[in-house]
Amino acid sequence: MRELGKQTDTNILKEQFVPDHVFLYIIKGSLRFFDGNKSQTFKAGECGIARKNSLAKFELLGSEKEFQPIVFCFDAPFLQAFQLKHQIINSAAKNTDSIIKIRRTGLMNKFIRSLQPYQKGFMQLDEAFEDLKYEELLIILLKNNPELSCLLFEFGMPEKINLEAFMNLNYTFNVNLKRFAFLTGRSLSAFKRDFKQIFNETPGHWLIKKRLGEAYFHLAEKNLRPSDIYLDLGFESLSHFCVAFKKQYGFTPSELIKQNL
Repeated sequence: MRELGKQTDTNILKEQFVPDHVFLYIIKGSLRFFDGNKSQTFKAGECGIARKNSLAKFELLGSEKEFQPIVFCFDAPFLQAFQLKHQIINSAAKNTDSIIKIRRTGLMNKFIRSLQPYQKGFMQLDEAFEDLKYEELLIILLKNNPELSCLLFEFGMPEKINLEAFMNLNYTFNVNLKRFAFLTGRSLSAFKRDFKQIFNETPGHWLIKKRLGEAYFHLAEKNLRPSDIYLDLGFESLSHFCVAFKKQYGFTPSELIKQNL
């Protein structure tokens, strides 16, 4: 059973790896996406798709109480069955963006309104209508954006890519090494081996040093506070960030800030 309650829980915003294609429609509030390269903001009435096997950071612009999204997660088995049923041929057009904004249409607005009679509890669809509503949404998306077929019905694994360029672009994402290996088209052992050859140190040490170097710049040059930057730079907690910073530089972030006053 696919539960919209799970998908609309704002805890999903804490995840930085997108395993399945995610459709998002903003009913209230606004949300900013950042994929390591560019930022996009979605406001009430706007919708888009986060590509599977991508990295993205999500930031609520406003309070959580004022934010109300509708989210559908399309996994591979559902998409494969849909493609077989409707004899979908992949479009030749290919969009490589991690987050794709979908043009608003009257048909999409009507679909969003049509969900209300089938909601069961907080954003949970009646099980008898789940597959129908997922299929209806997918038909609407493809009708208005046929080029999405190339994205949605691509079931291959990520291809092997330039590891150095990828890591220099995505080092602030808080995902484990298995995710980084997968996204660069490598096994974990091959990722570690290639990483050592390129950077001459282990991935774990390199990530910490890279993130701390960025942190030092923000604290010393931009006068930001540790609490403003630690999450954006991939640290799980403020205490973890402060301990790592002192170990690297011999003084705490607060002591660095005082030196610059």
